[in-house]
Amino acid sequence: MSIDFTALAVPGVRGLHPYQPGKPIEELQRELGLDSIVKLASNENPLGPSPRAVAAARAALDEIHRYPDDNAHRLRHKLAARLGVAPGSLLFGNGSSDVIDMVARSFLGPGRNAVYAEHSFAMYAIYTRAAGAEGRVAPALPADHPAMPLGHELDALRAAIDADTRVLFIANPNNPTGTWLGRAALHDFLRAVPPEVVVLLDEAYTEYVEAPDFPDGLAWLGEFPNLIVTRTFSKIHGLAGLRVGYGVAGPELAALVARVRHPFNVNSTALAAAEAALDDAEHVARSVALNRAGLRQLEAGLAALGLRVLPSVGNFLCVDLGRPAGPVFDGLLRRGVIVRPVANYGLPNHLRISVGTAEENDRCLAALAEVLA
Repeated sequence: MSIDFTALAVPGVRGLHPYQPGKPIEELQRELGLDSIVKLASNENPLGPSPRAVAAARAALDEIHRYPDDNAHRLRHKLAARLGVAPGSLLFGNGSSDVIDMVARSFLGPGRNAVYAEHSFAMYAIYTRAAGAEGRVAPALPADHPAMPLGHELDALRAAIDADTRVLFIANPNNPTGTWLGRAALHDFLRAVPPEVVVLLDEAYTEYVEAPDFPDGLAWLGEFPNLIVTRTFSKIHGLAGLRVGYGVAGPELAALVARVRHPFNVNSTALAAAEAALDDAEHVARSVALNRAGLRQLEAGLAALGLRVLPSVGNFLCVDLGRPAGPVFDGLLRRGVIVRPVANYGLPNHLRISVGTAEENDRCLAALAEVLA
């Protein structure tokens, strides 16, 4: 007996495609038998985590037979003090994407919609449709915009909001483009958003940003009760493999979203590592400095190849190849360099390249020159 399970699924899930992560190193090793591989596909910290975080994670393994602290008490209070917020304002997740999913499940459903920008994080659309809601995509700025090509078009985002909108997703800086919104423009936009629309401001890369006009969304929580800011330990702190992120909102909003949180959703090893990572400001500073130099190195090398690079303040660059990116991506794989094709983001001629070490960046540029030749 044959069963059509697709027909049995809820409508929002039927047309979904799974999230496409960066290609794992081990997968390329199996496919091509390569020994030396550089991965610049997933915006990971090339320095890895703080040694303090690694030591704390190892120590936590002694209690791995116990369930983790479901309230994340120690991390909650340390992070709250660091950010200058109330402990009850924090919501922890298995990566910040988990918190994004909680917000979608809390406020979206049939007859409601979420608004997000073209070329923004793929999980916004996936979580929206999985909740049975409509996703409204606001067109991005044009590719020839003089200041922020393919960046968020705030007028288009505002126009997409209607009486059925319950969530607005904004990534700042945006992934995969690297573009960003300045302080005044974003603040004016938030003032114009109806108060019954929950605004999720995704700041996964904020610690890397050095632009002088870049806003800190946490400073606006008191002014906008409908605002929730998400951040992560996966990027600057190098804990991507442990999956721990968080959201910050007013205590009332945070408590409401926490109702749909899975129990023990952050494991004890991750909690211990994240807590220790907060104590290593030197590691964060080294990571920012490496990223600053790596961005300059890649920008110069890509410009020398005649390629157009979108402006970025994250730890990655989005490169316009002026041709279909698929064959170039495959050519780089054969040379042991993994980057990220972004055709699924509506950018079929672009590749996203994460900043690596100086040696990794050089190898990527040399391989790209060979492929393009």
